[in-house]
Amino acid sequence: MAALYRQLRKAFEDGKNEPGAADFYYGEMEMRRHDRGGTSRAERGLLHGYWLLSGYGLRASRALGWLAVAMLVTIMLLMGFGLPNDNSKQEATGTVPPGGGQVTFEIGKDDPHNPTGNRFTGERFENALNVTLNSVVFRSADQDLTTAGTYIEMTSRLAEPVLLGLAVLAIRNRVKR
Repeated sequence: MAALYRQLRKAFEDGKNEPGAADFYYGEMEMRRHDRGGTSRAERGLLHGYWLLSGYGLRASRALGWLAVAMLVTIMLLMGFGLPNDNSKQEATGTVPPGGGQVTFEIGKDDPHNPTGNRFTGERFENALNVTLNSVVFRSADQDLTTAGTYIEMTSRLAEPVLLGLAVLAIRNRVKR
């Protein structure tokens, strides 16, 4: 059945009927996702994920919805576990030689401490939002994070741009029609 949908989609694409071709593309992907004989379990799993996250690259609202959920989860995790208790301050220590001369300073910084007490405050929300928005576009927020926060940010920097890309793909396909 998927081959028939593929042939119909190709005919519509050749006839410059993009909306009709998109409908047949969706049907073709659905047939592949439900085919238990000709499609491997791994491929069906990938197709199921592609369908769930963005409707095969045709549903921008679905991809944007998942992006919003992922960002909200990231913010909550960062507020709860990722942002340190307080910003560690830099300390400069050194000695001044008697009679003047050159001063040498050693600048150190404490390691971030895991948060305690009230973790869900406005300031922590603002810091978590900043980290999350930067992670969507592959930027570092230059925010000190706990070890858990570092892993949360790394996961966010991988997953959220993918969801943003799926949304852009779906919007591009919609505008192209």
